[in-house]
Amino acid sequence: MSRPEAGPPQPQRPWPLLVVVAGVVLGLALSVLGQTTWRAGSVVVGASLLVGAVERLVLSDRAAGLLQVRAKAFDVALLGLAGVAVVVLALAVPPGR
Repeated sequence: MSRPEAGPPQPQRPWPLLVVVAGVVLGLALSVLGQTTWRAGSVVVGASLLVGAVERLVLSDRAAGLLQVRAKAFDVALLGLAGVAVVVLALAVPPGR
């Protein structure tokens, strides 16, 4: 039995990862702007990681593109845990004077 010829490898789709990276960069920019915006920036970073977890969960392996690192369950768990941790820590820190 002959195997079908495999064509050239398909290029990875960068947009799911770019969405997450753009959110993290936006959150970091907010955090750097001043003492009053660090909490909002941290929440944006955490939310971006949670968006990445949802993207990885709902997109197929091929559509997830560069967001795919390991198995789907591992990627979703790691992004989700990191996102929740960042948001919880940002909200748990008491405000300064």
